Amino acid sequence: MAHEPMQGIFPILLTPFTEHGEIDEEDLRKEIEYNVSAGVHGLGVALGSEIFKFSETERERVIRIVVDQTRSRVPVVINTGAMANYPAILYSKQAEELGAAAVMCTPPTGITASETRSYFKAISDAVRVPIFIQDTAAATVPAPLIRQIAEESERVRYAKIESQPPALRVYQAVQASKGLVTIFGGAGAMTLLEELRRGSVGTMGWADTPHAFVKIWNAWRAGDAETARVVWENEIAPIGRLGAGGLRQGHQIHKEILRRRGIFKTAHVRAPADPLDEITQRELDEVCERLGIR
Repeated sequence: MAHEPMQGIFPILLTPFTEHGEIDEEDLRKEIEYNVSAGVHGLGVALGSEIFKFSETERERVIRIVVDQTRSRVPVVINTGAMANYPAILYSKQAEELGAAAVMCTPPTGITASETRSYFKAISDAVRVPIFIQDTAAATVPAPLIRQIAEESERVRYAKIESQPPALRVYQAVQASKGLVTIFGGAGAMTLLEELRRGSVGTMGWADTPHAFVKIWNAWRAGDAETARVVWENEIAPIGRLGAGGLRQGHQIHKEILRRRGIFKTAHVRAPADPLDEITQRELDEVCERLGIR
């Protein structure tokens, strides 16, 4: 089912685990319904899903569950990045075969611009679904390179920008792409409004607050920037600041919120993952109390 052009709110699903570290299929399906019913425009399985902690069997299982539960109501984007062309191609073909609407690839760290180009060209030649470039602080893809990759790789038509500073990087990518690549924001949506002002057409944030994200998107699209700002400041920013300590802390914060919302039974994060320190835990309690999350 074609969903292009993709835009809007594409939360990255958190993966629920039992206390023993096994994937909790029931809670994953509940999370998907929670987000789809909130009116999101797509869903993703990526770094925020702890996909790098999956076994090969679990990767396939999670994709199957997400595609099955989504039932084509929204497009599903799967992160298929790897440290070499060959596994990235295999993961991308697998995701396409299992029903993903698009794949998203983070390039290997420490490679040259020409190697990055060959990496995306190889994936593009292997699949028929659109490809997102995922630009991160660890694997930055500069704006001119995004444009060059898209010119050489037919399927590369989207990019998710997360390297610092995100709003400026979004602007540079939009200007360089000149419409050839559709630009999304990410990085926890901590500069969401600034990114939208600079030409992004959506964001891939966390999946614990989809209603707030959809309210922001709808207000922004209606030209009501003030409502979008108020919702972001009141409902997104307080949680986002707590999770700004890194990806593992983000997993803990946002899983705990889903637990308090009754979506997840546990907030278990696969090791290695230190527990939240006492001060951050108290701050999370205060934020949840203020937002009525119990």
